[in-house]
Formats: sequence, C-alpha cells, structure tokens
Amino acid sequence: MKFGEIPVGQALGAILAHSVSHTGGVFKKGRVLSERDIAELADGGIGSVYVAQLEADDVGEDEAAQIIAGALAGDNTRVRDAATGRANIMSALDGVACIDVQRINQLNLIDESLTVATVGAFEVAGAGQILATVKVIPYAVKRGVLDIALDILADQPALSVQPLENRKVALIMTSVPGMKASLHEKSQAAMRGRLEALGSTLDEVKITEHRIEAVAAAITAAAPAHDLVLVFGASAIADRKDVIPAGLVEAGGEVVHLGMPVDPGNLMMLGRLGAIDVIGVPSCARSPKVNGFDWVLARILAGLDVTSGDIMGMGVGGLLKEIASRPAPREAGPR
Repeated sequence: MKFGEIPVGQALGAILAHSVSHTGGVFKKGRVLSERDIAELADGGIGSVYVAQLEADDVGEDEAAQIIAGALAGDNTRVRDAATGRANIMSALDGVACIDVQRINQLNLIDESLTVATVGAFEVAGAGQILATVKVIPYAVKRGVLDIALDILADQPALSVQPLENRKVALIMTSVPGMKASLHEKSQAAMRGRLEALGSTLDEVKITEHRIEAVAAAITAAAPAHDLVLVFGASAIADRKDVIPAGLVEAGGEVVHLGMPVDPGNLMMLGRLGAIDVIGVPSCARSPKVNGFDWVLARILAGLDVTSGDIMGMGVGGLLKEIASRPAPREAGPR
C-alpha cells in the first residue's frame, strides 16, 4: 500500500486518509475519491491530499476485517458487517465466552496491521454483547498477512459461547450453636441472586449441623435430584480433613481441588459426587460482590468441565478488588 501526500489531480480512486473540508462540505477520511470529488477539491483550491493507494497484494480494511471475524466466530456468535476497518463479533445468547487464548495471541503476533481484541476468557456474556473486535490498523493488509491468519484459524474457530442452562441447584448450609439466623438468610439471598442472574434455580435449601456425618447425609440426599450442590459452611474450610471436604468424601465423593489463587475466594473447594459437582462455598460469597467462586460457578452452570489445573491457572488477574466489609482485609489499617 502506498501512503502519503499527493497532488489532487493524481488522487482518483485513492482512499482519503484525513478528512478534508471544501466549499461544499467535508469529505470524511476513508472516502474513495471519485472524479467529481477531485473536481470539487480542485475548485476549492485544495492542491494536495493525504491518501492510501492499494496495490495488487493488498486486501482492503473492511474486507480483511470481515474475513478474519468470520473465521474467528464459532457457535452462538454472530458477526456484524465491517466498517472503518472494524468487524465486531457478538454473542447470540447468554453464556460463557470460550476463547482460544493461544491462537488469539498468534493472530496479534502476525503483523501490526491486524489486531484482535476480546473479552476475558470464560467471561459471562449477555445476548448482543460484543465478544471481540477485529481491527485493521491501516487501510489494507497484505494478502500474505491474511493468509497466515486464516491458516491459524483453519482447524476451528477461536471464539464461541457456551450457553448458560437452567440448572437445579441445592444449597446446604451448616450451623453451629449461637449462629444467627440472619447469617443463613443473607447467604441464601446472595446465592439465589447469583444463580438467577446466571439463569439457574435455587431449588432446595437445607440447614444442617456442622458435623462430618450431617454434611455427608445432606449431600447424599441432595445430589440425585440436582445438577449442582453448594455447601456453605458455618466456618471456612481450612484443610481437606475439615468438615465440608470430609463430609463429601464420607458421602462417596472426591475433593477435586481445595483453595484457589483468587482473592477474595481463596478458600473454595471443588468436588464431585459421581457426575454431580459439589462446591464448598467460600465465606466471602455471603456478599454479592464478585469473588473466585463466581468464576467457577459460571463455568459449571454453562456445562463446562472445571479441573484442578483450571483453578490453578486463575492466578493472573485473580487479585480482585478489595471488599471493604470483609472480616480479614489484605492489609491491616494504621495502628
């Protein structure tokens, strides 16, 4: 692509790089100059303009952006028509954004002329939300750049949305002597709000003693009729032998992972009883503010498998905003 300032008389068919005012108004940048345009500019005393002139191996910005966006977009997405070198990919429904981070990075490393920006991997997205934008920086990209990008995306799209499904969820809360009923009410309200926002239903709530045997019995009873079991302990989980994980094991389940590199949310437990996920909910989830538990919850409600390795990989970006009301802030106040 040629770019620069040229005499107006030589600009026929060129792309105007900067907006130009003339006697009849304004020609906006990106306009392909016609014979009539050239005449108006000349009549207005404009002798030269900054333009881009495409060469044989160039692909125009809109065409290139549209092609790349189409190759990127997978299930439950839609691509908007490109304009000004930009093509947006939208979510077609409420769900979780599944992004191949490695291939997005590969695309952005091809050449500075081509960029792809996305929402975060596994971010909850609403229907109609922008998931990604493909932006061509100059007025064209080289055919070779486009070909490399299409090779990267040849096997399958790098962006899709896994739909959130209406899942039946059981909530078990443990209690100890002297525990206020208002704490259970607060926990239940926060959990109901989370689930409803993600399209699922809090189907059953049970309060039981904070003992291994009681937790085991409650999980055993709840699991067969539900898609997910949440256990809110009267105290935080401190070890795999603590009440909640030990109760799950006694029920015949397994602890997949205890703890996570996300704060708030460090003391979450992910477990399974057969095919049913069982989550030991961290105390911070009594607040409706986002914590690490929310990241795992959204994936599970979208039907995505969450592994121990997935949780261990959440550390970058896992230091969330401080919650002023949390009982153990990261740093003590001034003494």
